[in-house]
Amino acid sequence: MLLIRNVRVVDPFCGESKSDILIEQDKIIKMGSIQPADYVSVPLIEGDGLTAIPGLMDAHVHFRDPGFTWKEDLATGARSAAKGGVTSVVCMANTNPPVDTPAKLHSILERSRDLPVHLLQACALTRGLKGTELVDMEEMKQAGAAGFTDDGMPVMDEALLLKGMQEAARLDLPISLHEEDPLFIHGAGVNAGEAAGILGYGGAQSCAEDVLTARDCMLCLHTGAEVVIQHISSANAVEMVRLAKKLGARIHAEATPHHFTLTEEAVLRYGANARMNPPLRTEKDRMAIIEGLQDGTIDMIVTDHAPHSREEKQKPIDQAPSGIIGLETSLALAIHSLVEPGYLTLSEVVARMSTNPAALYHQEGGQIREGGRADLVLFAPQERWTVDTFASKAANSPFIGWKLPGKIYCTICGGRIVYDVKSE
Repeated sequence: MLLIRNVRVVDPFCGESKSDILIEQDKIIKMGSIQPADYVSVPLIEGDGLTAIPGLMDAHVHFRDPGFTWKEDLATGARSAAKGGVTSVVCMANTNPPVDTPAKLHSILERSRDLPVHLLQACALTRGLKGTELVDMEEMKQAGAAGFTDDGMPVMDEALLLKGMQEAARLDLPISLHEEDPLFIHGAGVNAGEAAGILGYGGAQSCAEDVLTARDCMLCLHTGAEVVIQHISSANAVEMVRLAKKLGARIHAEATPHHFTLTEEAVLRYGANARMNPPLRTEKDRMAIIEGLQDGTIDMIVTDHAPHSREEKQKPIDQAPSGIIGLETSLALAIHSLVEPGYLTLSEVVARMSTNPAALYHQEGGQIREGGRADLVLFAPQERWTVDTFASKAANSPFIGWKLPGKIYCTICGGRIVYDVKSE
């Protein structure tokens, strides 16, 4: 058992309150006023000055396992998640080999059983991520796949994607899509704008994202599939998702903290640590993403946690791989970029970082309630901390040295303390 005393609880369902929380095994068994004298032998956490929110669910991470474990592995990725207040993750399928058979999926799920956080694994939509043949989607669902994605690679064959969406709708699992048409990319990872011009680097046009987003919003509408537009970065793409939702499509969109915090100029300051796919774009695009988060067009905040080695990221911008880590800074950046400026409330941020992804992936979570799963984060929303060291194997972040709000003190997953700031 575990007793948390006098903590501020922020929950999208129940609002805000002061409460004690009693945990037994993996459940919250009592909330409200609890007399500690009745539980003298129970470990106690004094929550005065802290806020409790539901454990975050990051629906888009790369743990690089198998095949790229010098960048990250299941264990280090899970520790990074726990340190960032993330109690559930959805891992992408672009490992080596890709997760496109039940045997590969089973291996990851078996090795994840003892991790400190809940791990869900998406499988590839197409065999080998080649975009030419669908995996056996029903077989993969039966094996435990959380959804389907060729993340990192766009699906260019419309007929194949149509068939995939129809099957996903039948199976009631989401398809997540990386929307970048190679025709409009003349240098990946950097927006085709002012910064690319200064660097003498071709860049990726926002049109690359817009044309595929428009196509897939309409395919989503006509198939009834649950479709996720991944890591949205373009103002036009946001508007297309907004329209598709109005028309009745079961469409979702992800936004990353880096896309609603930084713009294309960051690549001039941070170099390859600000290179990612899709790239950071203009202030107009950044504000369109924030507006999409405000009105629910964008219903999930994810990190696209993408670890790379220091040696890889120290290469010139045209040779370095795209992607940054984000699990340990996501909550802080959401507070910094969304809550403190007044764009979203903390409760609205929790909905987009916990409640909504849990609902999409049919998971219990996103709520602090009696009888609910004991996944929660205790943190100080206004307390500043400096981004310096990481639990991840990687440190490819443009936010190193930033002083951010929202210091995390404790992460509890399944009733167990999986991160405690005092242990650092």
